[in-house]
Amino acid sequence: MSKNILIRGRRRALTRHHKIAVAGVAALGAAAIGFSAVPSNASTSTTSEVAAPAAKVVYSTEPIEGVKADVTDQLAGSSLKVERIAAKKEAAAEAAAAKEAAAKEAAAKEAAAAKAEKARKAEEAAGRAAERTEVKKDAPRKSYGNTLDGWIRESLAIMKKHGIPGSYEGIHRNVMRESSGNPKAINLWDINARNGIPSKGLLQVIPPTFEAYHVPGTPKDIYDPIANITAACNYAADKYGTMDNVDSAY
Repeated sequence: MSKNILIRGRRRALTRHHKIAVAGVAALGAAAIGFSAVPSNASTSTTSEVAAPAAKVVYSTEPIEGVKADVTDQLAGSSLKVERIAAKKEAAAEAAAAKEAAAKEAAAKEAAAAKAEKARKAEEAAGRAAERTEVKKDAPRKSYGNTLDGWIRESLAIMKKHGIPGSYEGIHRNVMRESSGNPKAINLWDINARNGIPSKGLLQVIPPTFEAYHVPGTPKDIYDPIANITAACNYAADKYGTMDNVDSAY
């Protein structure tokens, strides 16, 4: 009986010892874990401190407010920038088109002004030419003389410039038959007179024929000797080949 009691007492003593040893080992393990959690650059302390528990990560299923609005604002801002760029391009294109239209209008005005100036100069030149012609026709016929001989010779010179055929003899012969050399002669009794268009001048030309066959460079006066002779010879060349072929009323 006593032996068994002793054994149980020892067992109880060993069990307590073992418990103490296990507790010491656990304490040492906890201390080692605490020291290992301290950063390497941190200063060591002889006092043991318990590490603060790690912060908990909080998860939420609630929607994040303001994110959609920010994205919408960013998209709106980008769209506004695009519209501004497009508006600038359109304004630049319109300005270029307006500039081009203005340039074309200015060029058209300049061309019209140049054309008008050219027409004005041409008109002035024509006026000067007409004045020179008037001066020439009104100048005394000094080289030919103001006689029938001089009139025929001057007419022949003008006819030669215009390629109108005729000879002195042919003109002189017809002048003497038609008017006897009177530049103011007028026929008031033939058919032309009865029709209201009497024959006039050295070669008795009716007004419509004189107008149709008038030779440039001579006066527009049916009674002018040079104008009358050259117009009559021009008509005779057209109808008969030359005044030389005319021997009667024509």
